[in-house]
Amino acid sequence: MSTEVPVDLLHWILAVLPIIALLVFLVPLKWRAPEAGPMAMFAAAIVALVAFRTPWDTLAVAGAKGVWDAIFILYVIWPALLLYQVTKQAGAYDALRQGISRFSRNELFIILALAWVFTSFLQGIAGFGAPVAVVVPLLLAVGVKPVHAVVMGVASHAWARFFGTLGVGWLATLQVADLEDYVAAAFRSSLLILIPTYLGGLLIVWLYGRWEAVRHAWPLVLILGTILGVGQLLVAFFSPELSTFLAAAVALLALYPLSRWKRFGDPVQGIPVRPAMEERPVDAKQEAEPVMSLAMSFLPYAILTAVTLGVLLIPPLNAALGQFRWGLPFPEVTTGFGIHNPAIARYAPVAVFTHPGMMLLVTAIVVWFVYRAKGYYQAWATRQAPEKIWSALLVDAVPASVPVIAFLVTSRILDHSGQSLTIAYGVAAVSSPLVYASVASVIGALGAFMTSSSTASNVLFGGVQSSVAQLHGLSPETIIGAQAAGSAYGNAIAPANVVLGTSIAGIKGQEGAVLRKTIPWTAVVAVLTGVATVLMAIFL
Repeated sequence: MSTEVPVDLLHWILAVLPIIALLVFLVPLKWRAPEAGPMAMFAAAIVALVAFRTPWDTLAVAGAKGVWDAIFILYVIWPALLLYQVTKQAGAYDALRQGISRFSRNELFIILALAWVFTSFLQGIAGFGAPVAVVVPLLLAVGVKPVHAVVMGVASHAWARFFGTLGVGWLATLQVADLEDYVAAAFRSSLLILIPTYLGGLLIVWLYGRWEAVRHAWPLVLILGTILGVGQLLVAFFSPELSTFLAAAVALLALYPLSRWKRFGDPVQGIPVRPAMEERPVDAKQEAEPVMSLAMSFLPYAILTAVTLGVLLIPPLNAALGQFRWGLPFPEVTTGFGIHNPAIARYAPVAVFTHPGMMLLVTAIVVWFVYRAKGYYQAWATRQAPEKIWSALLVDAVPASVPVIAFLVTSRILDHSGQSLTIAYGVAAVSSPLVYASVASVIGALGAFMTSSSTASNVLFGGVQSSVAQLHGLSPETIIGAQAAGSAYGNAIAPANVVLGTSIAGIKGQEGAVLRKTIPWTAVVAVLTGVATVLMAIFL
């Protein structure tokens, strides 16, 4: 790709305008994502046409690629919402809520286990939005308010994005970045990712009960954060692809002995205000018995884990299913500034049968057959007004699909028109080496914000970051580490991820409320990561 893009102040302001507009629409103006997404998309298209010499055919190809990119996420959203409805209409969430409340007396421990450890485990093996889709309903079932459940769901496992999904983000980075020492790059990436790891757990505790909750749960956060973050760092030395999965698996196993600790086994004491929790005035003893057992309510997650591990970790099965990949051909396109996107025979091919969406779909089908055979749908219909699963699915999924498509189209337009490069090179042009090191992770976070994917962020900016590092005399391994960390924590504010969460939680239109909680957390992580990157650039 050519680097002849304009890097003057006017073009830089115009390049960031669609991103700023999107944030303004969502947060202070409180627009719904289906309204804000298309407006940002049109803003990016107008800037591309007027200021970045982008021909109509290039714009059309970028838009078509964005729609195709959105399929990766929609392939998770639709099956996830189907699984949610299949589970909900059988009364499983009622059984889950009542069962967990009897099983454990410390709700903060349960919330940390679900929102931090279980999401990280799912990100380690599946990714592509599956952790949010699976865990947000579980948080709702144990009494977390919808907005808080989405915040916990999208932010707490952000640390696992880079090495998660069995290392797809790491492998993509190796393809685009000019690195000499892969071990050093993996080590520095995982070292910087320690920051969102620990702060992810702290965010959950803070949302739950502010400083009183932090004083109660800090030992648990320290222990689990070390297992997750330091565990990933150690495994990354010899197998980056398995580092997140193995660390999260160990953390899952550690939950049982930790639950025997009296501090976290008994009910939470000394936390008078719990902002994240719904008030439950009805005594659980007065509630009707659930229609199914706690074990049966966990059936969807047991099946999903078994299907995912089977598909991903059994080589012959993975090879057989992985050969079915579907991608679309696109022609070569350019811009007046020399941005060149070559022709491609199969753009971003979707592995249909190994994609997490297929795993969610298979799980939903199996669970529906089991629950139907057990008579749970009929039993639950006697207590609640029954909804048709397909009707409920359409009501939730169609409005969620529009902004996801708009966000991904916007991302491709910014990429194909050269606006993304203008943003990155503009930052590099006005910064000294150490200043650039301090903001390198922000560029990675920008990529995650635009694409809702750590992998896509690293494909988009990994090569640029390593090139600028060499121009500034910085270690490419250090700057790529910052890029990796940013591509992870930036997912906490990625609009498509937030839309997935609000759709699952049944609060479509409250994306701004979620971002008002995740943006400050992301800013703190960005500052600390910047400081750590500068120290790393000086001493390593």
